[in-house]
Amino acid sequence: MKLRSFFYTLAAFVTVLVMSAVWGFFWLTSQSPLNLLQEVAITKPTAAIFVPKQASVMTSVLVNPDRLEEFRQLVARPLNRRQSRAELNQLEKSLLENASVDLDYRRDIQSWLGDEITLAVMSLDYDRNPENSQQPGYLLAVTTKDAEKAREFLQLFYSKQSIAGIVDIAFEQYKGVNLIYRRPLGAVQTSTVGTNSSNIPETLTSAVVGDRFVLFANHPKVLKAAINNVQAANLSLDNDAVYEQTLESLTEPRIGLSFVNIPAVAAWISNQPTLVRDSLQDSETLAIALNLNRQGLLAQTALLGTQPSNLNLKPVLEQPVSALEYIPASSALAVAGTDLNELWHRLSTGAESDELLKALVNQSLSSLQSSLNIQLPQDIFSWVQGEYAISQLPRSDKANPDWLFVAEKTDKVTADESIEYLDNLARQRGLSVGILNLGEQTITVWTKLTTSAKSRAGKDNSLMRLEAKVYGVHAAVGDYEIFTSSVDAMDQALGGASNSLLNSGNFQEAIAPLPLPNDGYLYVDWRKSEAFLKEQLPIVRVLELVGKPLFEHLRSLSLSSYGIDNGIQRSKVFLRLDNPQEGK
Repeated sequence: MKLRSFFYTLAAFVTVLVMSAVWGFFWLTSQSPLNLLQEVAITKPTAAIFVPKQASVMTSVLVNPDRLEEFRQLVARPLNRRQSRAELNQLEKSLLENASVDLDYRRDIQSWLGDEITLAVMSLDYDRNPENSQQPGYLLAVTTKDAEKAREFLQLFYSKQSIAGIVDIAFEQYKGVNLIYRRPLGAVQTSTVGTNSSNIPETLTSAVVGDRFVLFANHPKVLKAAINNVQAANLSLDNDAVYEQTLESLTEPRIGLSFVNIPAVAAWISNQPTLVRDSLQDSETLAIALNLNRQGLLAQTALLGTQPSNLNLKPVLEQPVSALEYIPASSALAVAGTDLNELWHRLSTGAESDELLKALVNQSLSSLQSSLNIQLPQDIFSWVQGEYAISQLPRSDKANPDWLFVAEKTDKVTADESIEYLDNLARQRGLSVGILNLGEQTITVWTKLTTSAKSRAGKDNSLMRLEAKVYGVHAAVGDYEIFTSSVDAMDQALGGASNSLLNSGNFQEAIAPLPLPNDGYLYVDWRKSEAFLKEQLPIVRVLELVGKPLFEHLRSLSLSSYGIDNGIQRSKVFLRLDNPQEGK
């Protein structure tokens, strides 16, 4: 088994623990005034001293797994308790089976495991050998409450493999730290201490550092680099000014923390080399602090490097925009805010210096622009300086969902001129632009007549049937212009306040934990949009694979940003989960 799979399995194990704690927290706080949030401190990963500044990702759980599991078991009903325990048992079994020896978490690990588990991608190519492609270096660092028992565990772990004839075991002293690792059977070993580990293939390597940390890596080189980062403090992430600045902006308690070097992750995903920096200065970084909420998980984020360091912007919305009154409650996903023109300007400006972001933006616009041969920034975004809302509506043809766009006409003359220009573009493309009545509302429809043959029963000849294919619909309603991809979508948009997303209980619960004032909302109904998101964003499939227990109980995702302070854009993400009392 590849060590990468080992680390992925470990990540899934931790996800189950966090998921169980959240689900239990929801159940308990819905039944009791007990506020467990008061017990969670504002902490940062101590293992960051081992992680280099150029690391792609570092993710930490800052609570002992036993606390999460015990809490879940304490508050869960018997049926949910069995389900949670079964999930944990299955992952414990699969994780420890990969060790190829007889290991038991409760017998061999539980007694010495501390309050922090940190997993980091240390480098994208630890051996820098072009002949074997990129070889990412992984580090798992855990704190220990009993260093002696941790050492005994490592001795037991490796000696069992040696006795079983699975591998040879090598020991090496490196800068005062005892390294132990596996070598392929039959490999030449010149000495027990001081073994040359440079040419061995990927292999699990471990060490106890001081009386506090137990380290695991997928190669001795990776573990040696981690030790170097401690002894030369200027190399470690913990001593980077940008890292410190980013974490300082996350001011709320947390049970977990992730730090992402965005260019390095982009290089990892695209299998491209990344520039090794001495500092994170002028690099895009993202920090995510995770905490419990009565109905799920609440993540506070800080994004740095995409905006000028002296930029300060206050959030502008004291309440959700009224444009959401025209977004149907059945929406699979929705985005709403104000001044789409300014948002696009900021996004496109940031994309100029980021080729990956630029490519993603251009790709996402190409399909929208091609249908009418329009330029969205010039033809639509430029006049949308007030409220806006965008929605996707599910329909029976899941491959082609309906889309809906609502724009406030703050400058009515400019807006009407732009809309007339769009009607003329439709005519130039050979579409018919007609005025129809939909109930009491007048709508404009872009259609194209097509013919199809329909056989008459029992006869050889055919009848020709005319069909009108709808390319777009728009209507002026008060101070807003509504654009939809079908007449049915327009009918839903005009369904009234009782049918709107703004007055939907699901939407109100999804945005309740998010702060006000803010800059608007992104809302995703997971079960309605799951198939579409997996198709459009392949990374969603990877995330779901690692966090399967979380996604199985996920009901919705909501996000809101709430300003920029000294170039740091702050946001919150809320993952709303099933009520354990109601089930799915």
